[in-house]
Amino acid sequence: MNKAEFVNAVAEATGENKAKAAELVDAVFEVLTDVLKRGDDVRLPAFGVFAVSDTPARVGRNPQTKEEVHIPAGKRAKFRPGKALKEALVANGAHR
Repeated sequence: MNKAEFVNAVAEATGENKAKAAELVDAVFEVLTDVLKRGDDVRLPAFGVFAVSDTPARVGRNPQTKEEVHIPAGKRAKFRPGKALKEALVANGAHR
């Protein structure tokens, strides 16, 4: 599902027009991004947790030249699904 399809689904679920639904979707992603940039978690009961984790500096390798490349430490966003989401996926056969 791409963003346009997601906006359409939100519009249908909320009864709002597509423009308002797009505004709502953009606002949710903006708030989520701002909270994660601050280093805080976003906990949505029954859905899951969006969190930021630190990644250590490491040495990688350029696959074409085989040359070692320094990869600096950084941060990455992670998502841990909640119990209800996990159960819904398993019940729907969407688990691996």
